[in-house]
Amino acid sequence: MSKPIYEIDGERFQSLEAFYDEISRQLIPDLFWGRNLDAFNDILRGGFGTPEGGFVLRWLNSETSRRNLGFPETISYIERKLTRCHPSNVPSVQVDLLAARRAEGQTLFEILLGIIATHGPDGEEHEDGVELELR
Repeated sequence: MSKPIYEIDGERFQSLEAFYDEISRQLIPDLFWGRNLDAFNDILRGGFGTPEGGFVLRWLNSETSRRNLGFPETISYIERKLTRCHPSNVPSVQVDLLAARRAEGQTLFEILLGIIATHGPDGEEHEDGVELELR
């Protein structure tokens, strides 16, 4: 039996917030979720409107997303995170920010791919059955 296919299109979002909008529209329409990386991870586990047996996440125009969710957007994300994180986390977030400003470390695009991979065939939570197709 083939898995359901959900398509997101990199042409429809240029920021992390707009990515969350696209995920909402395509994967879990009309459902409230936390709109953060941890909540995105939870969605991929199933039970939030996504099928328990897994699904295919087809990411159209992924190269556009790679550019749009690159270091400039990553820097903006980390700057926002710095204003919201617990005071004990400030030093590590500052280190991440300095690295991103030097174009070092993971971009948001790479972070998202890593989260998805965790739920894929070779991931720690492979039983979730999420397959990623980059197009």
